[in-house]
Amino acid sequence: MTIELTGTALPAEVRGQAPGRGRLHGRRILVVGGGQAAHGDDDLPGNGRAISILAGREGAAVVVADRDLGSAEETARRVHAEGVQAYAVGGDATVEADVTRMVQEAHDLMGGLDGLVMNVGIDAGHHLENTSVEQWDHVFAVNARSHFLGVKHGLPLMGPGGSAVLVSSTSAFSASGAVPAMSASKASLNALCNHAAMENASRGVRCNVVAPGLIDTPLGRSGGRKRPDRNKISIPIGRHGTAWDTAYSVLFLLSDESAYVTGQTLVVDGGRLMH
Repeated sequence: MTIELTGTALPAEVRGQAPGRGRLHGRRILVVGGGQAAHGDDDLPGNGRAISILAGREGAAVVVADRDLGSAEETARRVHAEGVQAYAVGGDATVEADVTRMVQEAHDLMGGLDGLVMNVGIDAGHHLENTSVEQWDHVFAVNARSHFLGVKHGLPLMGPGGSAVLVSSTSAFSASGAVPAMSASKASLNALCNHAAMENASRGVRCNVVAPGLIDTPLGRSGGRKRPDRNKISIPIGRHGTAWDTAYSVLFLLSDESAYVTGQTLVVDGGRLMH
């Protein structure tokens, strides 16, 4: 798929075709939510898959964790094709025993842990009146509890230079999507990040948030088929993002290029919130 903006091809980074530059050379990264749900767009990576592949391309060993082990294994196969060690583990990120096992397995497989990416999230309900208590609790379990468990059990395994990135959403700052459970749960990640960053700063371990906007992923396209108006939303920069836009933002926060950045949220939305 060729993506163009005002007749000019987008940079190779945006298309996932730029060569690696060794920005994570020697690092050991765990990506929770590195598989992707099947939505009929097999050649289009989701955020978790793109993050995993890019981490490998930039020189890191990668463990891909997902509730769908087969999907995690497919991502790991693509990461391994970048010439690095890649492994897959299965587990439910909302279950503490599973998270404890996944982070420990990742640590053992790679001989240490330098980076953690929590790329887990769902939505459910529409407006407050049409959101059930069960939907609210389930969304918070997936979108907030999982990230809490990840940093609780993952950060203690890291040494100086370690970095965690929580993948949020611009829905944390807007009610335009009319999914309050999604907005509230994603907004909670900013507070969680602050605590994780503060509690681990003295050890030289960082925590930050990436908040993508409208991103062209299989999940995003599925949402567009359900809500055609999603595809008509005006973006100041003139296009929806790609999973690689998200991945390069995460890459920056995992790398030493952001060694003085912690407790922050990086919005990746083409200027939509500004607009």
